[in-house]
Amino acid sequence: MTAPPAAAEQSREALHAPTGRSWRSLLQPLLIVVAGVGWMVYVNNSGLDSIAQRVLTPGYVTRKTWEHVELTAMSTLLVLVIALPLGVLLSRRWARPATPVVLAVANIGQSAPAIGVVVLLAVVWGIGFWTAVVALVAYGVLPALRNTMVGLQQVDPTLRDAGRGIGMSALTVLRRVELPLAAPVILAGVRTTLVLMVGTASIAAFINGGGLGELVTTGVTTQRTPVLLTGCFLIALLALLIDWLGGVAARLLAPKGL
Repeated sequence: MTAPPAAAEQSREALHAPTGRSWRSLLQPLLIVVAGVGWMVYVNNSGLDSIAQRVLTPGYVTRKTWEHVELTAMSTLLVLVIALPLGVLLSRRWARPATPVVLAVANIGQSAPAIGVVVLLAVVWGIGFWTAVVALVAYGVLPALRNTMVGLQQVDPTLRDAGRGIGMSALTVLRRVELPLAAPVILAGVRTTLVLMVGTASIAAFINGGGLGELVTTGVTTQRTPVLLTGCFLIALLALLIDWLGGVAARLLAPKGL
């Protein structure tokens, strides 16, 4: 027997209604924001000396947090512009002989110390925001590139052949078959890159690139533990928030039915 139209409509609405799990997922960013605000209130009421008070003013901390977000966003955007198309090209059969060379070059940023890459680029190009962005891009290309390649290479070859068999061009097979099937792995690489950029962006403080890393370096040089802990704590919270946003984006961008 088939369900009455009213019952069927209620079933469809129930499938798309917010679940308890979806509402609980909003607790993570809320707790992160509450933890950050609570920490700032606690620190500013803990009897700071004049030096720590000047550093930990809400305006200064907010500006450094926004600079950290800008570093993360710009470097991640450039990483994706480089890594995603390159990963697609290297997944093609005719380009596979070049894969070891490209991966070796991309691995330089991961194998070399991040602070060493930053200092080297600062010597060549000078200090500032864009030098820090280039260093972050060099450090973050590998995860997104490797995940793109792995995601596309693990697609069942018979599915590609089926697409070509029904008259699809190679580009159409890539767009309508391979990329949708590889999307979960590719998005996981993007999420990893985001979190990696948040943590590594703190090194921009060594070359006057801005960001929350300046709170860390200021806390060390002035021997002000509250300033040091504030910088570390806010970087950790920002990484957790970015990771949550990456998870939400992965769920929203993943093709339906996969």
